[in-house]
Amino acid sequence: MSNCLFVIMKKYFVIVLMCLIVFSLSFLLVGCSSDVDNNDFWEEIMEESGYEVATLAGGCFWCIEAAFDGGDGIISATSGYTGGDASTASYYEVVGGDTGHRESGRITFDPAIVSYEEVLNIFWRQIDPTDSGGQFADRGNQYTTAIYYHNEAQKEIALKTKKEQEESKRFGDSAFVTEILAVGAFYEAEEEHQNYAQKRTTRYKLYEEGSGRAGFLRGIWNSEK
Repeated sequence: MSNCLFVIMKKYFVIVLMCLIVFSLSFLLVGCSSDVDNNDFWEEIMEESGYEVATLAGGCFWCIEAAFDGGDGIISATSGYTGGDASTASYYEVVGGDTGHRESGRITFDPAIVSYEEVLNIFWRQIDPTDSGGQFADRGNQYTTAIYYHNEAQKEIALKTKKEQEESKRFGDSAFVTEILAVGAFYEAEEEHQNYAQKRTTRYKLYEEGSGRAGFLRGIWNSEK
């Protein structure tokens, strides 16, 4: 009897293991190339899992990813490119300014733990929403800010939080220029740009301080911590 049970358990273990391998490979094949728009694939996974996605442009994508990575309810944070007309995207194409894409972060989160509004409130604390020319030392449209909504509910929440932040006058009397747009194709950035703050912590910290981002945000938000 025990031998029979062992054989059955072993059989099911192998089946589950094979399913996990197939899923992992399909994920890698879809997500490893920045020439692939994997939005449809990702939306399917989100629908089945109950997770949601926020797509946010806030200047250098290293910083947006780092702000969310490991946070409560955050499933993953991925650096990438979105917002342009070009049907492909790579780092050098985007920083050249010819694609229309912005450096962006795609944040997958569990809405049972952290709401979309809370995700956006974290986002507002990472950017200068009054800068129309880029973010801090990074200049050009590819570094400007935007919230890309995935549905009408997200759009309404984005508009609400933008209005709240603007009316708070934390950033003075300057108008907010952060755009709120429907999401389009999202292209994952190259592997060297993923988890950059974790993989190259010293260089990331030097960039964060040297670009002026860290000092600016401390000046805006430290009094509220």
